[in-house]
Amino acid sequence: MASALGMTAVLGGCGSTGSSDVTLRLVAADYGDSPANSSQKYWDTLAKEYESKHPGVKIDVSVYSWNDVDAKVKDMVAAGHAPDLAQIGAYADYAAAGKLYPASDLLSIRTQADFLSQLSDAGQWNHTQYGIPFAASTRVLFYNKTLFAKAGITPPTTWDELAADARALKDKGVKYPLALPLGPEEAQAETMQWLLSGSSGNNGGSGYTDDIGTYTIDSAQNVQTFTWLKDDLVDKGLTGPVAPGKLNRATAFAAFADGQVGMLDGHPTLIQQAEKKGVQFGMVPMPGRTGRTRASMGVADWMMAFRQNGHRDRTGDFLNFVYTEKNVLAFSREYGLLPVTGSASNAMSESDAAPDKALRPFLGELPTSELYPVGKTSWASVSAAVKQNIGQAVAPGADPAGVLTRLQATATAADSSAKN
Repeated sequence: MASALGMTAVLGGCGSTGSSDVTLRLVAADYGDSPANSSQKYWDTLAKEYESKHPGVKIDVSVYSWNDVDAKVKDMVAAGHAPDLAQIGAYADYAAAGKLYPASDLLSIRTQADFLSQLSDAGQWNHTQYGIPFAASTRVLFYNKTLFAKAGITPPTTWDELAADARALKDKGVKYPLALPLGPEEAQAETMQWLLSGSSGNNGGSGYTDDIGTYTIDSAQNVQTFTWLKDDLVDKGLTGPVAPGKLNRATAFAAFADGQVGMLDGHPTLIQQAEKKGVQFGMVPMPGRTGRTRASMGVADWMMAFRQNGHRDRTGDFLNFVYTEKNVLAFSREYGLLPVTGSASNAMSESDAAPDKALRPFLGELPTSELYPVGKTSWASVSAAVKQNIGQAVAPGADPAGVLTRLQATATAADSSAKN
């Protein structure tokens, strides 16, 4: 999912659908990488099944690439033609503008209770859930088993071990001992994973914000994290020939699939990419400063329902169908993503099917994962600033504290502006 995911489930309806004909319009993102597995096929199948049981309702689905879908919905809303449903990357701006139905107005109690709690919490704006999680992902450390065997090393569990492994890989001529993609494509994700891994146990390390949602980008702990990355990895030539600020995630993933990367923070889509190229790889939790991290980074994309057309009951009934266990599992398995509901997560965890087993390391990280502060309307501009500037924190001669302080000032100003 090129959204936040990096690329990157019938229950009782809440209200009668009535007998008059209605068309529900859904705009959705495309998670496929070719026409053969386009999300259009997933939604067309789902719509056909739903329509067969609800003759008075038609589901009209338009699927767009991640490069276009958010802007498409924004334009539709601005023109006064909001869709009934949008499955896109962010919801907070629409919630703040009063354009969305709360989830509790749409979903049955059973459906609401099935969502993983941290995803439901991340879907809240002003203490009310408007963002309905649709797809999720977490991060783990991928490592090349062949390169590790040649270097005589084992997967790291701490930062010191990670740095030592990277040195051993470099000594064996590995091009990217540890790939550190802080380029503008998805630097906000790589950054958050390192901020979270800067703490072990319950010693803090809150990512971009503290527990009450205040930006803490330039906290002492975050400064220590980027100082360590610069001093102990980048400056010692352990992150490869491309400056981290110039290295994008897609390039780093491709290099891993080509056998040129020893270690890399990755999400589920890298599994298929590496397998296609025959890379022998393993996956372990991201090492923390002194041990297991307090939390892994989680990412979610969102479903939301617009008020404009007034189709609350019908929209809610369709969503209860979308989020049945069967449908959530079908989507997750098709695109290698994590289920957003407890029932589907449990089914995947208990499955011995190869694709499900491959996702277990990511499923294991999901219950304690921490998401971007997507409930803040300022997050979009803060994320953009991180993408463009965080690579400077590990550049030669750079002052990590200064870069993080400037990003903190940007975040504080954006947050203040969003509240006014």
